[in-house]
Amino acid sequence: MGLSHGLFICFLLLGGVELCYLQTTPWRETYYSLPSRPPVVVECLEAQLVVTVSKNLFGTGKLVRPADLSLGPQNCEPLVSMDADDVVRFEVGLHECGNGVQVTDSALVYSTFLLHSPRPEGNLSILRTNRAEVPIECRYPRHSNVSSQAILPTWVPFRTTMLSEEKLVFSLHLMEEDWGSEKRSPTFQLGDVAHLQAEVHTGSHVPLRLFVDHCLATLTPDRNASPHHTIVDFHGCLVDGLSDTSSAFKRPRPKPETLQFTVDMFHFANDSRNTIYITCHLKVTPADQVPDQLNKACSFIKSTKRWYPVEGTADICHCCNKGSCGLPGSSRRLSRLERGQHKSASRTRSRRHVTEEAEITVGPLIFLGKAGDRGVEGSTSPHTSVMLGLGLATVVSLTLATMGLVLARRHRSASRSVICPMSVPQ
Repeated sequence: MGLSHGLFICFLLLGGVELCYLQTTPWRETYYSLPSRPPVVVECLEAQLVVTVSKNLFGTGKLVRPADLSLGPQNCEPLVSMDADDVVRFEVGLHECGNGVQVTDSALVYSTFLLHSPRPEGNLSILRTNRAEVPIECRYPRHSNVSSQAILPTWVPFRTTMLSEEKLVFSLHLMEEDWGSEKRSPTFQLGDVAHLQAEVHTGSHVPLRLFVDHCLATLTPDRNASPHHTIVDFHGCLVDGLSDTSSAFKRPRPKPETLQFTVDMFHFANDSRNTIYITCHLKVTPADQVPDQLNKACSFIKSTKRWYPVEGTADICHCCNKGSCGLPGSSRRLSRLERGQHKSASRTRSRRHVTEEAEITVGPLIFLGKAGDRGVEGSTSPHTSVMLGLGLATVVSLTLATMGLVLARRHRSASRSVICPMSVPQ
């Protein structure tokens, strides 16, 4: 009855039943269902915050780039994802990335935000997506156990716990051949071997293992200067040993927090400067963590033409031949420095599993025998010239005196032979 009444009103107002039915068609065509998965998913774990972002963030089909996404005030980068992946993931600690924390009567509230800040692609100066900021919160109840694990008592005092969080002290030194002390002079002849020792002073920190992630040699302390020579690359591959050198890591280590290696000395061709600087990126992992492709120390042995690690299984060094080392099937954190300055695969540096790291420069290393050495020895050249002149004068004087004595003796011998009486036969 109600339907007939509605049709009758449409007939009176619009002049026909057909027009009443046609009005419903556009509504059915514009109706769409809500997406089954939200564009941003947040997982609040015990000590970690996991944020999964759909690349179709705005639901328009225009995919956002992972490089345009960051988390928190410190702009933490996402984990690396494959091009075929449709999501971007962040995995950060609750106290990382500048996350804020607020204590209420009933909960601990950690707050941060996801930022989409698009940048033009290539040489274009236009943008096709908007800047967006998505607030994120994790709430943890204060009056209940939020962990599924048993709570175990600890005997470690609070002071010791705080000392274990102190900043680590890294060092890189030139050593004598016996590794017993630091090298007293930074001078070398071509063909000499430099003995380098990297070390971290742990103090009261938990046991750590030190690795040399990569090393570069340059003519100045600036590691980005040109020309440069790569000594260690691909997260611990001593690639300088691939050439006609004996450069290698020393096995075994003297202790987990110390790593020693040798480098055959060289100089840059077509450059008169006789000094170089070596800059190494050092990092540490827990001592009980098994070495892997991202944390290793591998040397190339020419007799077998194979790579061997200081510790760990030999397969962690196989990637040194390919020039691309990482953990298969896992993503790693992408640093801003990698995205902005080091585009090539040979410069890709991972920060996964690293608790602390530092970049140390040793130098200058001075080479003797090159034209540039005159500048190094210029402070002593006047004194050296005077001493050399006096020495030559002394040698000439002694030579002349010796020759005079020899001639005098010969003259006296000749005189005696003339006046010597001859025997007369009887």
